[in-house]
Amino acid sequence: MKKVKVGIVGTGNIGTDLLIKIQRSHLLECSLFMGRNYESSGMKLAAGMGVPVTNKSISALTEQPNLCDIVLDATSAKAHQYHAPILKKLKKFTIDLTPARIGKMCVPAINLSDCLEEDNVNLITCGGQAIVPIAYAIKQAQEDVKYFEIVSAISSKSAGPGTRSNIDEFTQTTKDALVQLTNVKNAKAIIIINPAEPPILMNNTIYSLMDFPRMDAIIDAVTDMVKKIQVYVPGYSMIVKPTYENNRVTVMIQVTGQ
Repeated sequence: MKKVKVGIVGTGNIGTDLLIKIQRSHLLECSLFMGRNYESSGMKLAAGMGVPVTNKSISALTEQPNLCDIVLDATSAKAHQYHAPILKKLKKFTIDLTPARIGKMCVPAINLSDCLEEDNVNLITCGGQAIVPIAYAIKQAQEDVKYFEIVSAISSKSAGPGTRSNIDEFTQTTKDALVQLTNVKNAKAIIIINPAEPPILMNNTIYSLMDFPRMDAIIDAVTDMVKKIQVYVPGYSMIVKPTYENNRVTVMIQVTGQ
């Protein structure tokens, strides 16, 4: 079977993680790893794996557009604002892993089928992928949710320069996804970068306010959503099931990377 060629823009933590996963795939192969510094750890790893690398970033793709069919942007929100029109002109299907929110926001467990015809798909944020589907499940079981608040805590070691430069965009885009995909207008998103050693696992807490929760229905809906996400994120787990206290339902999700 001929593999689909994928180009990755951004050679930091997220881009390197994607590189490793793509090279394990039976369907995909990384045909170009695009950054700016051959001495970066990500570039060295890619070169050692035999993956073509360039320090010209996205300019390399404008020079040789046939090098890939799909482009994953793992840079920053500001950089993707520059990259998006270029990739559109090149007619590349683009998956944006920055919180730029130029393309259609996508949570695979919720609206994947609605995004397949788009030319630019935005994966929101790590917190958005972890928690928005849980908020969606709660809202499906309980129509009168008044407020959602999510708190995502990640290890300092996992947050590279791109992630750190995107903190404001992270909170705004995650909030926008909460509002858009649940239709609950009052929402808040918070990110915590924890410097603890050894590094913590990613922990996510969602709070939702409502008057008369149907707890059995909420627990069933959230449990079903967790199982759906575990199909494509094996390390996704619910560590505190929906719990009700003082008009507030709390759920905690933990994510273990591969």
